[in-house]
Amino acid sequence: MRISGISRTVSYLVLAVGMCLVLAPMYLTLTIAMKTPAETAKNFFALPSGFYMGNFIEVIQKANFFKFLGNSVYVTVVSILLMLLLIPMVSYAISRNFSKRYYKLLYLLVMSGIFVPFQAVMLPIYRHMSNLKMLDQNGLIVMYVTLAFAQGLFLCVGFLKNIPMELDEASKIDGSGVWTTFTRIIYPLMLPIIATVIILNSLWIWNDFQLPLIILNRHPDFWTLPLFIYNFKSEYSSNFNLAFAGFFISMLPIIILYGFTQKYIIGGLTEGALK
Repeated sequence: MRISGISRTVSYLVLAVGMCLVLAPMYLTLTIAMKTPAETAKNFFALPSGFYMGNFIEVIQKANFFKFLGNSVYVTVVSILLMLLLIPMVSYAISRNFSKRYYKLLYLLVMSGIFVPFQAVMLPIYRHMSNLKMLDQNGLIVMYVTLAFAQGLFLCVGFLKNIPMELDEASKIDGSGVWTTFTRIIYPLMLPIIATVIILNSLWIWNDFQLPLIILNRHPDFWTLPLFIYNFKSEYSSNFNLAFAGFFISMLPIIILYGFTQKYIIGGLTEGALK
């Protein structure tokens, strides 16, 4: 019992330290964003004297913030919808035909993309997308869907292997085709792992900086929020309050999304492992 108590105490201490490490940047971001420059100069780490919203208003009015927010929303939503459609279908086809050489080779070929570092394909991606005249938001969406396939296929195929083939056979006996079986029986069963794939990719796409920098940096009108924040920070590097207000506004949508959906990440992975 004594060892168990010590172990529990150590676990709580580790969790407390981890929580502090996570919350400290959030605390600084929010407190600095809600201070005036005079308050920040007086005490950088102290709580603000009041709920000063002037920095947020100035960021939104001066920097055309909603334009870049709309770009990020468009890229994220369309990319996720395409993943929602394509990844489960390809995963279902591969999982139900994995004994065939062609499907196994296709699966291994896609999985090999996991082992290729992004830095090795940065230049080929830029040249290829430039040749296709796709250095815009639609080109960025195509790249996100393509790069998400390896991880999504790995998770979904592993999940589908635990769904018995008898369901497909029973549906076929009842007169259902492959499409009907997939959409009415298999797809609803995949919802936990699909939710996991979508949430993980939403966090990645919303916060990604490298790929938009490569594809969208030719024209400011195409920028997503990470590019906007990078350039905004450079422009207002001497005004910490405005810069941190921009940081917090850009983080807020994805923080809310993660807060409401974090249980599905663990739930989907757990169901896929134990199903």
